[in-house]
Amino acid sequence: MEAALWYVLTGTRGGSNRVRLLRALDDRPRNANQLAEDLDLDYKTVRHHLDVLMDNDVVQRSGDEYGAVYLPTPRARQHWDTIETIIDQTDAD
Repeated sequence: MEAALWYVLTGTRGGSNRVRLLRALDDRPRNANQLAEDLDLDYKTVRHHLDVLMDNDVVQRSGDEYGAVYLPTPRARQHWDTIETIIDQTDAD
């Protein structure tokens, strides 16, 4: 999981937006529209990054697809120290 987190959050284009999404979801679960508004990102961009995070078991969806709320997975919570290390590193850049 740690290698996947480093890859998804720092090793690919868009990693910084995925870090921003995780920070927001750590604060409170939100749907894609709320994330787009709160982070001033395009809705389709948010959906793309959420799909990448879901494909890598970092976030999960709760509820129906339209209006579904996203939150970190239990597996991501187990590795939250790694996520915080990655966030700290991206803040330093």
